Amino acid sequence: MLIEKNNKLRLSTALTSTKEERAKELLKNPMIIRREINNRSLFEFVKYFWDCISNDTFKPNWHIQYLCNELEKIAENVAANKPKEYDLIINIPPGMTKTIICSIMYPAWVWSKWFHLRFITGSYSIALSLESAEYSRDLIRSDKFKAVYPELAIKDDKDTKSNFKIVKKINSVHGKNYKNQILNGGNRYSTSVGGTLTGFHAHIQIVDDPLDPKRAVSEVELQKANHWCEQTLSTRKTDKKVTVLIMIMQRLHQDDPSGHMLNKTDKKIKHICLPGELKNFEQYVSPPELVLKYSENGLLDSNRLGWKELEEMETDLGQYGYAGQVGQNPVPPGGGMFKVDHFIITQSIPVPNDVLKTIRYWDKAATQDGGAYTVGVKIAQLKNKHWIVLDVKRGQWGTNEREKIIKETAVADGKNVVIWIEQEPGSGGKESAEATIRNLAGWSCYSEHPTGDKVFRADPYSVQVNNGGFLLLQGLWNKDFIEEHRFFPFSTYKDQVDAAAGAFNQLTAKRIAKRIT
Repeated sequence: MLIEKNNKLRLSTALTSTKEERAKELLKNPMIIRREINNRSLFEFVKYFWDCISNDTFKPNWHIQYLCNELEKIAENVAANKPKEYDLIINIPPGMTKTIICSIMYPAWVWSKWFHLRFITGSYSIALSLESAEYSRDLIRSDKFKAVYPELAIKDDKDTKSNFKIVKKINSVHGKNYKNQILNGGNRYSTSVGGTLTGFHAHIQIVDDPLDPKRAVSEVELQKANHWCEQTLSTRKTDKKVTVLIMIMQRLHQDDPSGHMLNKTDKKIKHICLPGELKNFEQYVSPPELVLKYSENGLLDSNRLGWKELEEMETDLGQYGYAGQVGQNPVPPGGGMFKVDHFIITQSIPVPNDVLKTIRYWDKAATQDGGAYTVGVKIAQLKNKHWIVLDVKRGQWGTNEREKIIKETAVADGKNVVIWIEQEPGSGGKESAEATIRNLAGWSCYSEHPTGDKVFRADPYSVQVNNGGFLLLQGLWNKDFIEEHRFFPFSTYKDQVDAAAGAFNQLTAKRIAKRIT
């Protein structure tokens, strides 16, 4: 407190004295003005200490200052012990500096003004949560931070990434010498979604990415994240009337934690929703007036996510991933996932020199004369960045006949074609996959146990089809193959799409959803 009062007194003196006196005062202690600038603006704090966190050049954009202003209001309200006006949900694409602002810089800025406040922070994994905490802790330890805030430090016997405490050194107050008395302040406890919080309470709770993009289609993961936020975190408040929850994430599912909270009519929530581009997602901007802040070409931040980068993200993430992580609208398209008129039918078999790799992917079914189909789709990746479906084997076969046909097909394809088998859940699925691999001894044959919904697995594949990247070798199988794609995901059968998507994902090493930092 004394240092802050002295700084304010010096600043006041500097402002009321002559220019020469002001210059002399600032030369003696230039940190006075720096403290005042930082105190007044989280955005200025972020800019000043940016190089303590990142080796990249700071790139200002309107959304950074806007988010900083919103976070300032929350801290000021909590520090004044006023009843909270709302919890805050921020939906924003990856790569927009959200973690540095909210999870790393923000707690340090708050402590520079109100060192007694306590934080609970969490992410979907403990590694991510601890990484943000470590950066925040390193910032406070840095020489640059100590030069501006020499009175703040981390308590020696309470200094771990998962839980560290802030202390404040005071020398004297009103003429009394306290001989470097140490005042205990607030702390930061970091955990993961589903982790324990027993014994910890916070003035401000920060949840940064509570759901793993790779597992967002898992009902189990959705329920775990929602239950933890709603039942566990909600009980860890210093004062239920004052403590604020700040949740920052990209949208991943209709019922992800942010969607789950927004559907609760009994909660007061301020929703900041910033899609990466307006062309497809303008209606989801919140508050709506923020549309006027976007650049002339409709981008949230052209320096971080231009149209080229967005195109690459759509290719990488697929329609669903792009709609959620960029558009903040994780609603699956209602049919028409594949633009089947973009398939190109050809009579020309590619020459070997034009082929990078060929895979036959089998989606097996143990039915005969009814039920699901066993399907083996053969796809080649071409050097011209296209793909061609060379053949589809499809039938409702019993186990023995199915294994015979798979073996005959492997012989016909040749040993340069890599074979993949989709392994069904459970021990029976594992045994069936292992039996097929033994049956194909001598061939390159592998099994995988895909997770998540078939629609999400087909998403990256659909992007390439819709962009005209897929050829079909003319054959009798073309009609059924195209019609199943036409009505997917509402087609009666999904086996051909599933097998084609499996082959494509193996050829390109695609994942269901990829986290981009």
